[in-house]
Amino acid sequence: MKATDLLVQCLENEGVEYVFGIMGKETLDLMDSLSRSKQIQFVNVRHEQGAAFMADVYGRLSNKVGVCLATLGPGATNLITGIASANLDHSPVVAITGQAGLERQHQKSHQYLDIVKLFEPAVKWSVQIKDPQTIAAIIRKAFRSAKMEKPGAVLIELPENLAPQMTLTKPIPVTPIPKTTPTSQAIVDALTMISQSYKPLVIVGNMVIRQKAAEEITTFIKNLKSPVIHSFMAKGILSKDHPLNYFTFGFNKKDEVLPIIEESDLLIVVGFDFVEKLPKDWNKKQRPILHIDALPAEMDEYYPIKGELVGDLVETFRMLNKLALISKPWAPSGNLKEQIMDSYLGQKENQSLSIENILLLIERLAPDNTIVLSDVGTHKISIARTYQPKQAGTLIISNGLASMGIAIPGAIGAKLASPEAPVICITGDGGALMNIAELETAKRLGLSFIVIVLNNDGLKLEEQMMEEKFSKSFGTGFGNPDFVQLAESFGIRGVRPHQLNEFEQVLKDALNQTNEVTLIDVSQG
Repeated sequence: MKATDLLVQCLENEGVEYVFGIMGKETLDLMDSLSRSKQIQFVNVRHEQGAAFMADVYGRLSNKVGVCLATLGPGATNLITGIASANLDHSPVVAITGQAGLERQHQKSHQYLDIVKLFEPAVKWSVQIKDPQTIAAIIRKAFRSAKMEKPGAVLIELPENLAPQMTLTKPIPVTPIPKTTPTSQAIVDALTMISQSYKPLVIVGNMVIRQKAAEEITTFIKNLKSPVIHSFMAKGILSKDHPLNYFTFGFNKKDEVLPIIEESDLLIVVGFDFVEKLPKDWNKKQRPILHIDALPAEMDEYYPIKGELVGDLVETFRMLNKLALISKPWAPSGNLKEQIMDSYLGQKENQSLSIENILLLIERLAPDNTIVLSDVGTHKISIARTYQPKQAGTLIISNGLASMGIAIPGAIGAKLASPEAPVICITGDGGALMNIAELETAKRLGLSFIVIVLNNDGLKLEEQMMEEKFSKSFGTGFGNPDFVQLAESFGIRGVRPHQLNEFEQVLKDALNQTNEVTLIDVSQG
């Protein structure tokens, strides 16, 4: 068989359902091979960045590896923002690009860039296929690497002249990634450390979502009876009304929840990625750390390690929960819980179309399994503070690279990964127009989800930062199209509510749609 036929067989062997991308001359053979696959659907997108964002969110939600495809040169460079975003947020993604033939890579050549080197800082592994006989091994290694802790992105480059060459190799069988567990002595030492503390605090990070350890850590929290705070990427582990839930940190240098960290005497930090928020921003008093994670702790003066439990989080907490844990019930001084709830969750104006009021309506009206995606902007901070998902893993926020433009293509990836779940993406007008063309992709695929565009004719987060620093702003304003008419031009429903009660009815109607995208234009000018 030819090399690209083998490559597609290897993708099928890995369980790939979708490849998101745009074809080009250098990927013609690969497209020909994909056209004959009965398992893989090629999703022809409108921009390669959108393909990478789709693969990112699909990979986060499906427990599979998201796959995206581009040709050489500008196709590959268009991928890199979404790929870097996936890598920093630890989403398993494999990107495949075409490349000029080996015979013209030694000289300046049309559209030729060294893609492998270009992607190296943005991925876990970047490799060029130099021999068709290595395809099976490279694909197996790429998918294994993408899913191993910490998950991330991999780049595979296929030169054009190798694509039609013949090979006799076969896909390598997929084997599970071994799970590691802490030693029994490490478990005993950790329990001793907890028993000797007076005010332990549990900090829950993104890996708890990633490793699907919500049930096990919830049992641990129930036994410990100490307060819990979440990074905003780990929301949903504890319910909104759970008495030990002290909500979220990581979006502000003066988060209302930070005093509880300073009052504690031991931080039990579970599955927290430094990319979520550097320790110097939340552990200024250098409280001792019990690090529980799949990998050993990174070294940082504001992350002083007193003990470590390294291994699979589900297995680690099963081990902990089998042993006697001395409960440590305590509450922070004053009325901190009430202050946090008033600041994060308090409704401001009854009929205001503020992001906070919109989020409270989504909480009230949307089913428990609703997936909410946030683009980047001032609304991201509000979502991180206010929105409380009812299930773990149903809030997607671009955090590591914090790239604008993820919301609309991300909603496509989310809907394909979780077709039965309602999907709502929230974006500013700036982020929306970066990848608005993917509405055509969603329409063509027959998907149903909700796009909420917060329309304020500018980059409000940057405007606020400039006002704070210089008492004026510059370069943050722009004009917008009529988003309702723009939606309708794509063949989807566009609406523009003017009051909160109108928005409520629009949201109810949109949630009942099963075969249509609805764009809601919310003016915040």
